[in-house]
Amino acid sequence: MTMFERAARAIAFPIIILLTCIGGAMAAENNLTFQGIAIQGYDPVAYFTDNKAVPGNPEITASYDGATYQFASGGNKAAFEANPGKYAPQYGGYCAYGASQGYNASIEPEQFTIADGKLYLNYNADVRKRWNQDRGSYISKADAYWASQ
Repeated sequence: MTMFERAARAIAFPIIILLTCIGGAMAAENNLTFQGIAIQGYDPVAYFTDNKAVPGNPEITASYDGATYQFASGGNKAAFEANPGKYAPQYGGYCAYGASQGYNASIEPEQFTIADGKLYLNYNADVRKRWNQDRGSYISKADAYWASQ
């Protein structure tokens, strides 16, 4: 290895670490895959129109609030683009119950609730069941937690 190659590596490594840390800090607002995809690639509009979790098509995407959303159809993409705040999940796509407890937790896209026209995602089926037992209280707590972020 030449002196130039050693110097380039010595400079590049700290820059890569710094960019990784900055990127991770920016992604904390939304629960995203490493590729920046929201809801693990599921279509946010389908939760409302089909009342189920539907995988999106990686070829049909739209960006909103620092995240890339995937859609099952062009019609769903158009609906999202017309009113993204209506379809985007609450709490950056993190588990709604986790937010009510003061932390960001991952989700299973199939574990969701639509309440008062908003999409709430949960960690798993057991957490979703607990969430729905006292949803109003948990939403108040999660809203307060999320506002403090």
